[in-house]
Amino acid sequence: MSRPDRPASRRGSAAAPTGQRRLLRAPAVQALLIQCGAVLPTLFLVYLLATLRLPVTLLTVALLQGALAALVTYKLELAPWWRPIQFLFPVALLGASALRLPPSLFLGGFLFLLVLYWSTFRTQVPYYPSRLAVWQAVEQLLPAGAVRMIDIGSGLGGLVLYLARRRPDADCVGIELAPLPWAVSAVRARLAGSAARFLRGDYELLDFAQFDLVFAYLSPAAMDGLWRKASAEMRPGTVLLSYEFAIVARAPDRTLAPVEGGPPLYAWYF
Repeated sequence: MSRPDRPASRRGSAAAPTGQRRLLRAPAVQALLIQCGAVLPTLFLVYLLATLRLPVTLLTVALLQGALAALVTYKLELAPWWRPIQFLFPVALLGASALRLPPSLFLGGFLFLLVLYWSTFRTQVPYYPSRLAVWQAVEQLLPAGAVRMIDIGSGLGGLVLYLARRRPDADCVGIELAPLPWAVSAVRARLAGSAARFLRGDYELLDFAQFDLVFAYLSPAAMDGLWRKASAEMRPGTVLLSYEFAIVARAPDRTLAPVEGGPPLYAWYF
């Protein structure tokens, strides 16, 4: 999820390099740069094959490009799932070109994925929907009384709407940066007449001290940063929950299994 613009007073000449470094650290950007960097070595290998009078087709070029990009991805220790993506990307481009699909179809698909996933390319936090059994487990862990809870990366709003219905004494909030899921959750709350509230923004700009319970269903890549923020901001007596993904820096205080054989729900008490 990308961050909304910060106030102008915090901008300046030093902000651009910081933003550029952050962008260059994004795995998707690194993967794209690797593909670009593999072009010249691929052309050199194609030249060698042609010199040896070996048959060279467009599929051969795509496979060479993908293999080189996957190898560099492995050497740079990007997440393992990037290797097959890098290998298959040139082949997929070749296949899409062969289908002769109208450009408007690609544009429409891109715009839909943009509003659905927004800046997943940087945050490495895709859309992970939870389920009713998880919501019920969170309900059991929600402190009694007039408490405030937030679902960071709330998606379509299912958990927040459920808790707002089940716990009318609680202030239930969701925050989501991707425009489409946020809009859907806000419309769902209005149509249901729910007291649930949905914010559009980056949870990293929130102060966790406002909340008694923070729920996260993010990704392994986000957990270290989440723990640093939670340990710095959460008050004594509050709870951090993470579904499926643990925190390496500290073992959970409690682990639940909302679905038999499914991912665990981890809890940390402050």
